[in-house]
Amino acid sequence: MENRKGEKRVKRKTSLAGVLAGIMLAFLLAAGCARQTETAGIKAEQTETAGIKAEQTETAGIKAEQTETAEIKARPVEMVTAGNGVSAAKSVGRENGGSQREPSGFVLLADAVPDVIQEIRYYSTYNFVGERIDGYEEPCAILTKEAASALKEVSDEVKAMGYRLKVYDAYRPQAAVDHFARWAEDEGDTRMKAYFYPEVDKSRLFDQGYIGRKSGHSRGSTVDLTLFDMKTGKEVDMGGTFDYFGQRSHPDYQGDLTAEQAGNRKRLRKVMMDHGFRPLSTEWWHFTLEGEPYPNTYFTFPVSSSLGMAE
Repeated sequence: MENRKGEKRVKRKTSLAGVLAGIMLAFLLAAGCARQTETAGIKAEQTETAGIKAEQTETAGIKAEQTETAEIKARPVEMVTAGNGVSAAKSVGRENGGSQREPSGFVLLADAVPDVIQEIRYYSTYNFVGERIDGYEEPCAILTKEAASALKEVSDEVKAMGYRLKVYDAYRPQAAVDHFARWAEDEGDTRMKAYFYPEVDKSRLFDQGYIGRKSGHSRGSTVDLTLFDMKTGKEVDMGGTFDYFGQRSHPDYQGDLTAEQAGNRKRLRKVMMDHGFRPLSTEWWHFTLEGEPYPNTYFTFPVSSSLGMAE
């Protein structure tokens, strides 16, 4: 009996120890799970925090990019009002001085120099693009008052020599220059190549300086012109056509020009320079007034005779 009681006591102790061991194991497992859960929670929180920071960084980057884009868009153009009350955009980017002057200092060439013959090529389809150019609403020439006054002196002189000035282009809106640039980027459009650039690959027009993003014409004091012989009723022979892309257009071209053709170029160049215009080394027809009134401003109001009612 005593042995049996002893066995029962041993069994009870063993059972109690087992229960205690089980409780301890459960406690340890629970603690371990809690620590793992807490650690996982911390990691999740860190991940979430990192995600928020990444999102904030991305958002800041987008806002910064949007701000920069907005600044770039705002930088090149400012709206001004022309004298005729029509809103006109004027490029006044940092690179061109930010002038606030309005285009009221311009005149119609027909009013300022009535003896001039006009053939505004960019209003027609006979030009190197082959279509009417943006910004040319009417076939009229416009210049700054200063350039027109100087050209009047040129006109009076050549008229006494039996000639008239024939103008192809004068003030050119920035919108037209942009049109030229878009055309130059379309290498598949070569419909006028045979007439104006047979020797030049269209893909090289930017590189070789035939097309640019800016033009002195947009400043309002540059003119493209030739001499018209009143005796023959024709343009004088310059040995090359207006807007021809090639070496032949250089004023000092030494190729197959005749003495008469070379002499005609020199005559036009001299009379223009005598009255304050500077020539361009690559185009015999292109002249810009020295001391032009808007040397850093590129206008984009349209070519229209309504400018004549501005004042």
